Parts: sequence; C-alpha cells; structure tokens
Amino acid sequence: MAVLSLEPPYVTPLGALIALTLAGIAVVVGRHRHPRAAFAGALVLALASAAVGSGAEGILLIGAMYLVGLRARASVAWSALGAALVCATAAALALTQRGIGLPHILGLQPPIEARDSLLDWLNFFSLIAALLLIATLLGINAGHRRRQLRELQHRAEQLARERDQQAETARARERERIAREMHDVIAHSLTVMIAVSDGARLAADENPQQAKEAIGRVAETGRRTLGEVRRLLGTVRDGESASTVEPALAGAREAQPQHAPQPDAGRLPALVQEFADAGLPVRMTLSGRPPADAALGLTVYRIVQESLTNSLRHATDLQSVEVHVDWLADEVGIVVQDTSASTPAFAITDTVGRGLLGMQERVALYNGTIEAGPQHGGWRVGARLRWDPSEGNEA
Repeated sequence: MAVLSLEPPYVTPLGALIALTLAGIAVVVGRHRHPRAAFAGALVLALASAAVGSGAEGILLIGAMYLVGLRARASVAWSALGAALVCATAAALALTQRGIGLPHILGLQPPIEARDSLLDWLNFFSLIAALLLIATLLGINAGHRRRQLRELQHRAEQLARERDQQAETARARERERIAREMHDVIAHSLTVMIAVSDGARLAADENPQQAKEAIGRVAETGRRTLGEVRRLLGTVRDGESASTVEPALAGAREAQPQHAPQPDAGRLPALVQEFADAGLPVRMTLSGRPPADAALGLTVYRIVQESLTNSLRHATDLQSVEVHVDWLADEVGIVVQDTSASTPAFAITDTVGRGLLGMQERVALYNGTIEAGPQHGGWRVGARLRWDPSEGNEA
C-alpha cells in the first residue's frame, strides 16, 4: 500500500508513511505488555492513516478489536467497539476528502465529477463498521470458547486435586483402621500366649500333660493370630507392602482360610473362655439379643477383648473380672470390671494409649460414650453404644 501511495503523479507524503509505519510497529510490539495503550494507538493510527497515510494502519484497529473480544469481557469489547465506531466515523469523513482537501491515497486520481459526499461517507463508514463488527464478534466468540476451555481445565484440575485428597484421606483412614485392628488382634493374642506359656513353664515339671496342652493352646492362638493378621493385610491395596509380609505369613495358609470372617458378638463366650483358659478369673453375663449388624458385633467384641487384655496384662493380684453385656432395643451397654489388690499400672502409663484410643474411636462411630478408669479397687471400663433400629439392624 505504501508503494502504491508513492507512485506519481498522485503521491502520498513519504514522511507521513514512514512515521505511521514506525508507530504501527510500536503498537504491534507493545500490544501484549501494554494492551490499553496499544488499543488507543491503533485508534489514533487508523484515523491518521485514513487522513494522510496509505490506510494500511486500519488493519491494526481491526486486529485490536479482535484481541479485545478475545481477552476481555463481552461488555468491555462492546464498549471498545463503540469507541472504534466513533473513530470510523471520522476516518470515513477523512477518506471522502482524500485528493481534495487531504493528500492522495494509493495513487488514486481524484474524481473529476462532483460526487455526493454523504453517500461516499456512508459507503466508507458502512465498510469500516462491518469489518470492525465482524472482528469483534469473532474475538468475543473465540474468547468465550477459550475462557470456557480454561474453566473446564481449571475445574478438571480442581476435581483431580479433590480426588487425590479424598484418596489420601481414605488411605489414612484405612491405615488407621488396620492399625487399630492389628493392635487389638496382636496385643490380645500375645498377652494370652505369654500368660499360657508362663503357666506351662511352671507346670512342666509337676504336670507335663497340662504343660503340653497349654503349649498346644499357644500354638493354636498363634496360628489364629497369623490368620487374622493375614486377612487384615490382605485388605491393604499396596501390593508391595503386602508382598513384603507374605513370606512371614505363609505358615498360616493351611491353618486359616485366606479371608476368615470377622469376629462378632456371637464369639463373646469363646473369647471369655480363651481368657479363662489363660488363667484370668473372668465371668460373663449376657442379656438381650444382639442385632444382625456385623460391624456392631465386631465393635462390641473388640471392646471386650481390649478390656480383658488390659486386665490380663497390667493388673496385679487379680481376684476377679466381671463382664456384663446388656443388649437393648436401640443400644448396648458393656461393663468390664476387674478387682485386684492394687491399681493397674496402665491406669497411669496407658491412659492415652492406642488401645483406649481405639475403643473411643469405635464407640464414637455409634454415637456412644465410654468411661475407663480405676474404681472399687480395680479397673472399670463402661461403654454404651446406640443405633437406630429403623435402619435395618434388627435381627
């Protein structure tokens, strides 16, 4: 367009072409860092180019309108279009005066016959306005699509973060659950095995047959414990962790099924008998009928198991242990009371241990309460669990 404008005899001033070209380059270079200044510069250059230049700088205004629609909100783009139309009005008027009152453009010969200036202005304005409107609409459409894609990407990333957080929370809960179960199983079993082994050692000389039977109970308890540990570790999804302990549990495969059932309230008499065989003077009283809720039965079983384990492990000069489990329509009461000559050691050392914390967490799942502490020359654990019979937990 500059070459055409410099062809004689209808030449556009060279200085104006050079100045407009340099200014246009500055607008293009600074459009990202200074978008508002670049847009204002495009308006001014488009008007100046229509008046004294080649008209090429009008392309800058069309590009500027597209960028405004692409980057800004629709309301901002329409406001910018309004400003551009005002500039287009003046530019169209300037174009009607090229070759008459203003320098020639593109080497064109001025009209010989008089023309209708208003009609020329309207033609120029319509053409410029149509180009600006099309550029604005294209920019708004592309900008809306870009913002929508960006929002979808942001939402996908947010959902991915939430998914990872939920997965990590679930893994932490699963680890805590397994740790709690492992503590209950291992602490109970080892306590019973130690007590029975001590009895077998004392009876080995005077009553070998009784010592053999005690050793057999120790072996049976060990195999059952390995089976329960293997079942717990089988629920861990980390294959590497599971494979690490697999060789150590290989001996439990023949003695225990791969997925043994969880203990429930129906196994409470067997649990108490196991402690009695280990030398704990324990008696149990059951009343009522437990609901058909495996999770609730496991919770009651673990509370009784942990309480008896603590009595067997910590109490000295133990005289008796009473276990009361009272099943009602919508709650169950559990009391484990031991009587000994002195306060159990864990009344001081284990008040916030994993065992008591585990019982508190289990009771909290059923909106219950638990109290554990020294009482009447021994240690007493009292728990009460509640549930809604309408949820289908009734037997």
